[in-house]
Amino acid sequence: MKLQTRAAPTLVRAAPPGCSVAPAVTLDPDAELLARLRRGDERAFRTLVERHHSALLRVALWHVRDRQAAEEVVQETWLAVIQGLDRFEGRSTLKTWLFRILTNRAKTRGEREARSVPFSAVADDGDDEPAVSADRFQGPDGQYPGHWAAPPATWETLPDVRLLSQETLRLVADAIELLPLAQRSVIRLRDIEGWDADEVCDLLGLSHGNQRVLLHRARSKVRAALERYLADEVISA
Repeated sequence: MKLQTRAAPTLVRAAPPGCSVAPAVTLDPDAELLARLRRGDERAFRTLVERHHSALLRVALWHVRDRQAAEEVVQETWLAVIQGLDRFEGRSTLKTWLFRILTNRAKTRGEREARSVPFSAVADDGDDEPAVSADRFQGPDGQYPGHWAAPPATWETLPDVRLLSQETLRLVADAIELLPLAQRSVIRLRDIEGWDADEVCDLLGLSHGNQRVLLHRARSKVRAALERYLADEVISA
């Protein structure tokens, strides 16, 4: 179940001398903002904070024990951005660089609090899990490729408000929380924060194939939990 979708950044290709095709280059949607930041434009920095502060806080909370700790990590991140802006070489988008600083600091803080383990230690978690049937999701020719396929017929007897209820949303959040770290990180970034695959791979250091497997398994587990809940609701209705 995708909670949010967003178009991928524009890709351009420029062939270097002697080559007919060059690798795709991702345009940074924050390029103009970055140029203003480098000129010391305070309004540009306020715009950057307004654009990403809430998401930074949510991501920090994935790794640390409480909101106060998360807010401290976010403040440390903004300070690091100010101090390191001149050293930013543009090898990733400004957004990815910003969130990489945040996640590195948040994971370090979380490890000290014994709340998490290094992502690299579990980046391939789930490799021994049985593959989930691809028919659980729409294929490339579907109306919404990668989204869940039509729900079981029993779901159709439930009012739409039931699917959007706070209880159901809490169940989805709880199901995500129970996932292995790598799956949890990928589904949160893709389906809650609305990141595209390239951004997630760049931030977490995953291959595209690994990212797809982790996302597929995470969505399947969350869907299974939701199916069980809705089936129980139908039986008790």
